[in-house]
Amino acid sequence: PFKHRGNNFLLVYILLVAVIDIILILTLHFYSFVIMSMSVRGLSLIYNTAKAARVSQPLLCQNRHFSAKPNTSFARGIFLGELREQELFPYPNVLDEDQKETITMMMDAGKTFMEETNDAAANDTNEKIPDGQLDDMRALGMYGLMVPEEYGGLALTNTMYAKFGELTGCYDLGLGIHTGAHQSIGYKGILLYGTEAQKEKYLPPLAAGEIFACFCLTEPSSGSDASSIKTRAVLNEAGTHYVLNGAKIWISNGGIAEIFTVFAKTPMKCKKTGEMKDKISAFVVERAFGGVSHGPPEKKMGIKCSNTAEVYYEDVMVPVENLLGEEGEGFKVAMNILNNGRFGMGACLTGTMKMLISKATDHANARKQFVSKLREYEGVQQKIARMNLLCYANESMAYMLCGNMDRGAPEYQLEAAISKIFASQAAWDVCDETIQILGGAGFMKDVGIERWMRDLRIFRIFEGTNDILKLFVALNGVQDVGKMLKSGGASAALGVIKNSVFGIGSIKTKLHSDLSESAEHLSGDIAKFNVAVSKAVMKHKKEIIGQQILLNRIADVAILLQSMAAVLSRANAAADKDDLSEIGLASAWCSDSHQKIEQLLREMSSPNVNATDNAIVDIGKRSLDAGGYFAGSPIGC
Repeated sequence: PFKHRGNNFLLVYILLVAVIDIILILTLHFYSFVIMSMSVRGLSLIYNTAKAARVSQPLLCQNRHFSAKPNTSFARGIFLGELREQELFPYPNVLDEDQKETITMMMDAGKTFMEETNDAAANDTNEKIPDGQLDDMRALGMYGLMVPEEYGGLALTNTMYAKFGELTGCYDLGLGIHTGAHQSIGYKGILLYGTEAQKEKYLPPLAAGEIFACFCLTEPSSGSDASSIKTRAVLNEAGTHYVLNGAKIWISNGGIAEIFTVFAKTPMKCKKTGEMKDKISAFVVERAFGGVSHGPPEKKMGIKCSNTAEVYYEDVMVPVENLLGEEGEGFKVAMNILNNGRFGMGACLTGTMKMLISKATDHANARKQFVSKLREYEGVQQKIARMNLLCYANESMAYMLCGNMDRGAPEYQLEAAISKIFASQAAWDVCDETIQILGGAGFMKDVGIERWMRDLRIFRIFEGTNDILKLFVALNGVQDVGKMLKSGGASAALGVIKNSVFGIGSIKTKLHSDLSESAEHLSGDIAKFNVAVSKAVMKHKKEIIGQQILLNRIADVAILLQSMAAVLSRANAAADKDDLSEIGLASAWCSDSHQKIEQLLREMSSPNVNATDNAIVDIGKRSLDAGGYFAGSPIGC
């Protein structure tokens, strides 16, 4: 704001800011006892004082927030009011020329296979992938994409694997689930936690597709609550084998796998109390051990060509050397496998969305109604634009995630969860709009879009339901804020106040000038988000874990902020190469997201919205008590 003004004016302004800062500090000390007890009334006093002093232009000042465990995760930073740039700029460009050439050749070969050999419609109808086609997939190396070369794999990076995954997203999601269940989660535990002996024994035949693997966690009594599993593995008296008993349900590749990554409870002595307690452990189980059986293939809504079955374990003798990771650390193993496997979903569904957009635009360009082609109508243009924006935001987040993984990001669990949530919902929305644009034709089986809708529905459920993952994102961030307020004391609370007054440092100087307004929206929204989450933590304290409607709003804002950052970084990287074609996409996405964030933040603090939420919850309880719809007939019969 001082570009054309004198240094004296700037000095006066800085002094004024310093005076305001001192007043805020004195105000903070006066109310410190209120903040430390997390009083809602005290928070309102300080927040309103700060809000009254808000200036129109944010000060570019250093963020002084306490961070219990400093890291570079952008998604974690936004909860603390920090705009962490380490994983944001530059947009990941992690492939060298040889890698680009390799993945291009693989994509060409894969496309030829998908168009000339694979028949997705037939796979769906027959609920099976032909055996001869499996041989072609083995020849292409599709079962060992990320396995190191010394174990017979192709050693693709995360980004290369994600790019190849676009193919299955574009042509056949059922086939993609078959290969993904095998390598993304099936034997991923061996890659991440396996001993050298385990890797040497299992990875070569798995990478070659000679045998298949699956991931066995879900049980009849435990879905999202993985800690409630009943399957048990008890060490025998000789100490040589674990005796495994239990059942798993809805296991992808369960009926065709020879290798199972199984999670079971093992009795262990607590080091502190000496008492025996059950803890989850992970095991590599072979069908050849005996005692392993499976049920018939499940009849599913979609992804029909992938095998899904129940798996049973009856007195299976598992050698102690087949323990995966440390005993009692199975829950961590499972979560890390899922976190590591989620990154590919965003890229896969990018392929799906690109294909659907092509179908929709082809129809809109050709179909004529009311003397004009559909493409001429603003309503259709709006739908097409929204589909493109969803795809662009999803693709930006997906490749930022896997690129940062390749760059060695130490933490990406929130980013992976956000990418999975966004991708699965966006692909569903794009598919729904494609059917709407095609009209009656979109509803017909022969056109093929209905298969994509059936296939897509599972993506919001498996590998962590979107509902649970949203709570996971929100509660992780809320926990960080709680730790900051508790451990940081007065200085942490002051940081929240300063964010409400001055905002946080802007990144607009690092972006193309046409992205300046979007950059201001991002930094301003992060500051407001930090204030809103801090208020929520102070208001609800530990009870916030039960405020799921509030937590969903918090997660929705976090997802939008992550998407804004990703598109800005990507569009700016393109602009640096004199390609300005993506600026319009990024600007439109950020403007739309900014409006949604403002609405969500208003809802988080509005008493009226809170009252409405309570009324809605009450209606839900009444329906549950009644066992269904509880209103009487409007006509009396």
